[in-house]
Amino acid sequence: MNFYKETCPQAEDIIQEQVKLLYKRHKNTAFSWLRNIFHDCAVQSCDASLLLDSTRRSLSEKETDRSFGLRNFRYIETIKEAVERECPGVVSCADILVLSARDGIVSLGGPYIPLKTGRRDGRRSRADVVEQFLPDHNESISAVLDKFGAMGINTPGVVALLGAHSVGRTHCVKLVHRLYPEVDPALNPDHVPHMLKKCPDSIPDPKAVQYVRNDRGTPMILDNNYYRNILDNKGLLIVDHQLANDKRTKPYVKKMAKSQDYFFKEFSRAITLLSENNPLTGTKGEIRKQCNLANKHHEDP
Repeated sequence: MNFYKETCPQAEDIIQEQVKLLYKRHKNTAFSWLRNIFHDCAVQSCDASLLLDSTRRSLSEKETDRSFGLRNFRYIETIKEAVERECPGVVSCADILVLSARDGIVSLGGPYIPLKTGRRDGRRSRADVVEQFLPDHNESISAVLDKFGAMGINTPGVVALLGAHSVGRTHCVKLVHRLYPEVDPALNPDHVPHMLKKCPDSIPDPKAVQYVRNDRGTPMILDNNYYRNILDNKGLLIVDHQLANDKRTKPYVKKMAKSQDYFFKEFSRAITLLSENNPLTGTKGEIRKQCNLANKHHEDP
């Protein structure tokens, strides 16, 4: 805890202030920070490899199919610059990514989660293993539980993390297989006209931003409404639907639908474990000067 207390005591405050300022200007930044912690930390290590741009030699994780819809990376740079002005070369992008997620969760009405710091930045993209490690919305619940289990996140933890689908939106690209050629009978028929209206094309143009809000009731608030929705068959993604119907996960879904406190407690625990997945510490990795680029090393040609 408080890794920067000697080297950059204001670090966490500066990040928090930037997250708040950005949220005032662009509400969707908070969704991005929450999604980032999943896309970075679930892939082998919480090392900000997600943020690296492509180079001649390696593809960026941001360019992979699984990163579809990820955005607002330039505002991570805004936060990094504010921290660098105060303490150049001290605070890692990995810590900025994790703490911005923590503060974004608060912006969305979620719990404040005390998190450790001291992660260091990886030097290479992990694009080649994204599919192997990152749970996917079309996978079986068994596969999703296994992938999270490998990070030490148990079943209630997984159920709680999926509660992040209580905010933000799902792009039509990820939904149309449940609507065309025929509507998935598992969907609540009351919810279908809205989905068809929002996603009128069976093959949506990925460039056209067509989407359905994950939670029509409180789309900007991280709350337990998601669990009530999925029990009512209003889950948008296959994984949302399965979560409410699989006998391993359903008891926790019901418990979280009843108790926001229980949801927040399990969510906080799971985010903590995700944020501590295999970090680079000590002399491993580096402290990037800019979050989208690994530092130049003299030995690099």
